[in-house]
Amino acid sequence: MSDPALGFELGVLSLGNTAFEGNNSTYLLGLEPNATTTLIDTGVSIPETRQELRGGLGRYDLSFSDIERILLTHHHADHAGLTGEIQAESGCQVFAHEADAPLIAHDPDAVAAESDRMQRVIDEWGMPDGKQAELLAFLDSTSDVRGAAPDVTTFSDGRTFDLGSVELEAVHMPGHAAGLAGFAFEGRDGEEVFSGDALLPYYTPNVGGADTRVEMALEAYLETLVRIIEREYTRAWPGHRGPIIDPAGRAADIVVHHRERTERVLSVLDAGSATPWEVSAELFGSLSSIHILHGPGEAFAHLEHLAAADVVSKTGRAFERVDPNPDLDSLFPDVSDALGPAGR
Repeated sequence: MSDPALGFELGVLSLGNTAFEGNNSTYLLGLEPNATTTLIDTGVSIPETRQELRGGLGRYDLSFSDIERILLTHHHADHAGLTGEIQAESGCQVFAHEADAPLIAHDPDAVAAESDRMQRVIDEWGMPDGKQAELLAFLDSTSDVRGAAPDVTTFSDGRTFDLGSVELEAVHMPGHAAGLAGFAFEGRDGEEVFSGDALLPYYTPNVGGADTRVEMALEAYLETLVRIIEREYTRAWPGHRGPIIDPAGRAADIVVHHRERTERVLSVLDAGSATPWEVSAELFGSLSSIHILHGPGEAFAHLEHLAAADVVSKTGRAFERVDPNPDLDSLFPDVSDALGPAGR
């Protein structure tokens, strides 16, 4: 049990992830008698992770066939890849937010639309042909990590799931992905949340490139961070690594990070107009693998946020600064009350 004072048994399984970033945290609930045996996220579909997940379940005398329900935080393969295989063995129900469910189910129209949109936006971002080819080759080489397609039941914000041992509330947290959802519950000292990739302890979730379907991705993510602060969660259980003991403070830190990044984006434009790809090169340097997508996507999210406030304008693929003295504070929520002493 992860925390004897939690009120229910919680298994925390750390799963290796060679395809993307860092180990994934998968959560096992419903371990009590007459409770619904439930997984939150399943890990990427590669042999090593499959073996690790089977071994982790084995420590609780469980196998894939014993899983009765899977709740998915979002569609990315490192969170949903093994879902179809587990469902095939167990017949379990799989739930995902309505915005991400078609991609998790490998709906052909949704997959084709996502691919078409990504191709269009990477061209609009000014990504060089060679880097486009490198990115597409990487995505093609890792396409099998998505695993088998499950049957998915959709939910929307506010849906509750009674596991018998604990009740979870789905909380829509878009930004990193259109259908990213956390699962809130009454915990040890107040409300806690399984936050997926909406809130991570050591690095900031990518916005703009991680899911090109998200319109005004930075604005959407800032709203998510404010919602996390306002819910006053006492602890967050993220999709990567260990628990976050001050979710509001961590959310506020990420808001400050994005404000500082916006300043860096504007400093790049001080030298003249630039495409999102050119801005990302100044921010992040040389990019490879998935970061070829994430880097300019993040730059674009900031440029889009600035353009909506008439701080920059766009001509063709390039953005230029038009307001020499913008009020950047007005573009970001005031999170000063949530910042820890080091962030003030």
